[in-house]
Amino acid sequence: MPRKAKSKVYFGEPQERAVRMFLTATTWTERNDIYRTHLLFPLNKMIESIIRRYKLYRKGLEFEDIHADTLSFLITKADKFKPAKGKKAYSYFGTICKNYLMGQIIKEQKEQNRSISYEDISSSMENDDRYTYTMDEEHVETTEIIKKLIDELESFMLRTTLNENETKVGLALIDIFSNYEHVFQHGKSNKFNKNLVLLSLREMTNLSTKEIRSSLRKYRTLYSELMQGMRD
Repeated sequence: MPRKAKSKVYFGEPQERAVRMFLTATTWTERNDIYRTHLLFPLNKMIESIIRRYKLYRKGLEFEDIHADTLSFLITKADKFKPAKGKKAYSYFGTICKNYLMGQIIKEQKEQNRSISYEDISSSMENDDRYTYTMDEEHVETTEIIKKLIDELESFMLRTTLNENETKVGLALIDIFSNYEHVFQHGKSNKFNKNLVLLSLREMTNLSTKEIRSSLRKYRTLYSELMQGMRD
């Protein structure tokens, strides 16, 4: 008779009940006991899973520090969960953690004045008119368009459920658009080269072209708006 597989569920109905008990507890001692006995392990496991699954690491911080920082933030938001609305604590807490981690990465990326080198990318692609179009500098407010796109990307990522690859591509897009002068107007050319963006995404995410194109479907509307703005 085959051996029964062990359950991998770490946040089920017992933990949902524990959350409700935690929220209705009237003393700090009672809350602390519930937290340490029933919630600490599953919350630690949840945060670990989110960080590793979506690769939400932060430069200069050890995994343990990222984990502890996220857990501390989650605890400050726990009281805002309303079980009466029919939502699961697991989904609510998971969303809080993911949004916080992505928000911290986006914030750090915006504060960095990072320049990406594209010297290894073939210049033949840059000059290939099949993959480019010319931006009219007299009519295009490029800086405003890029800034708007970055803002929309950040907002979109924080409110949308994304898988691991989509998250990696989204963060890479924000980084690329933050350094658009090095990508879109490489050298003296004023040609926007979509292949440069694709190759940059491959370098930054370590994903295949197929995986990148699949993930980019999530961002198609934002991309189309940018292209339209550049052509108008």
